[in-house]
This record gives sequence, C-alpha cells and structure tokens, in this order.
Amino acid sequence: MDEQRETGRAGPRRRAVMAGTLATVLAAVLLGAVGLGVTVRGVAAATPATAAGSCGNSVPHLTVQGSGQVSGTPDLLSAVFGFSTTASSSSAALSQNNAEVALALQALTANGVAKRDTQTTGLNLSAQYSYPHGVPTLTGYQATETIAATLRQPSTEGTTIDDVVNATGNAAQVDSLTFSFGNPALVQDKARTAAVHQAVAHAQAMAAAAGRRLGPVCSLTDDTQPTILQPNQGFDNAAQPASGGSAVPLEPGTQIESDEVTMVYGLGG
Repeated sequence: MDEQRETGRAGPRRRAVMAGTLATVLAAVLLGAVGLGVTVRGVAAATPATAAGSCGNSVPHLTVQGSGQVSGTPDLLSAVFGFSTTASSSSAALSQNNAEVALALQALTANGVAKRDTQTTGLNLSAQYSYPHGVPTLTGYQATETIAATLRQPSTEGTTIDDVVNATGNAAQVDSLTFSFGNPALVQDKARTAAVHQAVAHAQAMAAAAGRRLGPVCSLTDDTQPTILQPNQGFDNAAQPASGGSAVPLEPGTQIESDEVTMVYGLGG
C-alpha cells in the first residue's frame, strides 16, 4: 500500500518531466526546421536564377540589323579655281599670276565669300620647253595657283563663279565643283534614326515569330563607313559666259545619306 502511494505521488512528477522532455524535443525539431529553412533561403539567395531577358551569357540573344536613308538638298558648294599665266621669266610669270589671283579673291569677297572660306591649295612654277629637232629649248615659265572657295549662298553661287572667271579672263579655270551639307549631322542623324527604327521593327517581328519576349538592348553599333564625296567634273575658260551674261546655271540636286546599325537584344521567355 505504501509502495502504491509512493507510485501515486511520483506519477505527477514523472508526467511533468516527460512533458518537459517532449517540449524540449518539439522545440529542437522546430528550431531544426527553422534552421533548415534559413539554410535553404541562404542557398537560393547565393545562386539567383538569371533574370529573363537580361544580357547574361546564359540568356539567348537576338542580333538584328537596320538601314536608313535620308535625302536632302545640299546647301554648300566647294569650288576649286585654277589660274595659269605664262611669261618669259619666272618672276614675270609669278607676278602676273599673283595679280590674277588677287582679282579672283576680290570677286569672291564682293560676292560675300568670307576669307575663312578661301584657301590656297596649290602653287606651281615650272619652266616650259619646246623640242625642235628633239633638242629642248626654253620658251618661258608657267605659274599656276589653285584656290578652293566654299560658297554658302545657293542663290548666288552661279553669279560668284561667273564673276571670278570674268575678273581673271583666260587665266581662270574651274577645276571642280562639290556640293555638300553645311551641317551634315542633321541629315546623318535622321538616317541613323531611320536605321534604328528598322532594326527595332525587325527585332519585334522576329521575337514574336519565335514566341519570345524582347529583353533589354545589350548593344547598339553604328556600322556606317564615312562617305567620301567625289567632286564633279569642272569646266575651263572655254565654257565661261561672256561678261555681263547670265549667271552660270547650277543645280545642287539631292544627296542621299545612308546609315546601318547592328542591335543585340536579350530574349525573355
């Protein structure tokens, strides 16, 4: 009977100990679960999935090209004039040539051409020979100077050329004419814009056809090569108008500026 009472008295204490042990075990399990959850989240944060449509190496890319063309009317004319004189001595030939060039520069200035828009591009003084019976015989000297002038007023370009030729007579020759744009960046940027728009349209169409979504632009490259303008063929004094005649007729026409670009997109799902 005493033994049963002892057992009865010890029962609650044993139950309390067991309950405490169970609580401790449950707490340990919960803490383990929490710790496991933290560990998993830590691994996930350390190795994030590549965002869809980024420019990473593991993301598919789409490369497209676009071209654009824009035409405009040139507003500048570069004219190259040549002046040749011949005399019995080198000093006389050079002196006469200097006088002709001075008259040409005066004519350019009178037509509103600034000094910064005129440039000496060549000067040559050479002996002239004849060859009677195959024997070289000195006959005189020839001096030649070339002047390049930029004409910025389209409405007076023909008159300016006419005045230069008439001021210098048979000494003058028009070597070349080249039309261009005073501000080529305006036309070139329009061509670049058209090229980019075409590349974007191509990319959108190709991505849609492939069932993918366009991501960010990873690169954009201007592939255009610089344009080298070829001067027009000139005309010499044989074609010059008579003094007081109408101005030389000039037609600038249109000039086309082209541009090509390459774009690389990242592709999303």
